Amino acid sequence: MNRRTFHKSLLSLVGTTLFCGTGAEKKPNILFLLSDDHRWNAMGCMGNSIVKTPNLDRLASQGFTFTNHFCTTSICMTSRAGIFSGLYARAHTINRFDVPFTPEQFSKTYPALLKKAGYRTGFVGKWGLGGDRPESEFDYFNGFSGQGHYFPEGEGTGKHLTTVISDNAVEFMESCTGDQPFCLSVSFKSPHVQDEDPRQFLYDPQYEDLYKTDEIPVPETGTEEAFANLPKKLQTSEARRRWKMRFSTPEKYQESVKSYYRLITGMDRQVGRMRDVLKKLGLDKNTVIIYTSDNGFYLGEHGLAGKWFMHEESVRLPLIIYDPRRSDGGKQIDKMTLNIDMAPTMLDIAGVPIPVDRQGKSAMPLIKDPDTKGRSEWFYEHTFDHGRIPKSEGVYTKEWKYIRYIDEDPVVEELYNLAKDPHEKRNLANEHYYEPVLIEMRGKWRAWRDGLEDWRPNVKWQNPA
Repeated sequence: MNRRTFHKSLLSLVGTTLFCGTGAEKKPNILFLLSDDHRWNAMGCMGNSIVKTPNLDRLASQGFTFTNHFCTTSICMTSRAGIFSGLYARAHTINRFDVPFTPEQFSKTYPALLKKAGYRTGFVGKWGLGGDRPESEFDYFNGFSGQGHYFPEGEGTGKHLTTVISDNAVEFMESCTGDQPFCLSVSFKSPHVQDEDPRQFLYDPQYEDLYKTDEIPVPETGTEEAFANLPKKLQTSEARRRWKMRFSTPEKYQESVKSYYRLITGMDRQVGRMRDVLKKLGLDKNTVIIYTSDNGFYLGEHGLAGKWFMHEESVRLPLIIYDPRRSDGGKQIDKMTLNIDMAPTMLDIAGVPIPVDRQGKSAMPLIKDPDTKGRSEWFYEHTFDHGRIPKSEGVYTKEWKYIRYIDEDPVVEELYNLAKDPHEKRNLANEHYYEPVLIEMRGKWRAWRDGLEDWRPNVKWQNPA
């Protein structure tokens, strides 16, 4: 054996030991599944008796379901930047569709840090951020810019995008050797609408008969009275315009929600398919699966559609973490977690140090020890510049929700007692009795805003709470 061949063989042996290991040393694979506009309660395992999600339900029965998971900004590009980076919007500054990560910012995202640590990284589906697609930053990249189209080859001529994305995910998994851990990010478009299409929810035709005989109940706040209680700017907002397109008649409401559910069921089937492939390849026993969404979605609540605002329907998301190495799954965790926790969670799973300046926290301690203290509060910010989407900020605690529409003069505020009013029917901001609570929540809002303004890269983050 010559010297070059010897060195190559030695490196291969070292790499196998480092990447693969034996027993407890073996690094777990990570399959990160991200849906688009999937609200927290549109799954069977979250109590929805109509929508069919057998594969997600099975994942929940074997893993850990987080029942109070939220996004800190309810719009796709900003939320996704937070998911990648573990940072609030004020820190990562991505607040427009055309803004990419800088090279320095990307170097601290979970794909970059995992790749640096020896992981094989893959990305398929909706990239969601601006600029050029970062194909060279991944070992495998098959993502698209913008919103994409549910029928890339044209309706009636090809596969639904949900299946295409799953095909790409399978291709990646089948190309893994088992000698190197992988992190595959699968970014679905479902169940997002097709914005430019008048039909909005373009599901796979094979699900057309699904839910046809079901009667979808009208939401408790889907009334004119609830709409009349909204701040005036929300009554003329983009969310109201889209409500007219999707939910303004009983017939539209039934068809829109059923079509939304059809998109979710189609995605659920592909989740099952990916799990079957992992098992076939012998990778299932060492692959941690995370399922979540970028933001929530109104289904007519408060007379609105879309997302953007701080109502539960807009900010509350599904989160399931399944770790096949644990035998204590099938539990629900009610402590608050955030979209910005996803990057720290994946780094923690992989045993990779979390940068000190990250604002998200790993969810794994909440799984490992039920007595672990969770969040007491978090900050909401939505400052996307759009003429028909009022900008808002707020603070969410275990009992209270404070919302502030920051461009209004005089300022418009909302205050809800979540413990007594989970559907946010009664705004207490103008009631004298609750003025002490309002003052306290304003103080929390100010502390969070100032703390986030003071964030600096590479400096340890100090949580204002």
